[in-house]
Amino acid sequence: MSDLRSVFVDMDRGADLALEQFALATDDGLETAVILSLFTDARAADDDTLPLGQSDRRGWWGDAYPPIAGDRIGSRLWLLRASKQLQASLTAAKEYAEQALAWLVADGAARRVEVETFVARDEVMGMIVRIHRPDGSVAPIRFETLWNQV
Repeated sequence: MSDLRSVFVDMDRGADLALEQFALATDDGLETAVILSLFTDARAADDDTLPLGQSDRRGWWGDAYPPIAGDRIGSRLWLLRASKQLQASLTAAKEYAEQALAWLVADGAARRVEVETFVARDEVMGMIVRIHRPDGSVAPIRFETLWNQV
């Protein structure tokens, strides 16, 4: 089954539908699922430190009425948007991404998910997500424009 293919643009503009020869591109939906999981804002935990000047804990409104009790959509990557380029930020980004993508394994869409975070270049944090599919193939998805001016 195919789905409309989404591509990540950047943290300010989010994602967009991909075009292929003047038509909407399709794929198996995995990359779109990863993009939605990582870049939909999850609600900040009570003990999370909010970015300076913010009081909104964000979160997707649909989490108030999940079809399966306890299901949540999104990640807390938005909390790191103005963080400094430190190892602690890379570690937190990896943890937030793993939490947001854990449903892929729980739902059987993946055998394993690996997340690698790195400094792509000065002031830009990057991430590689490797989805180990049930058929044994690995789908790497790379993001390099996560946070400008981190």
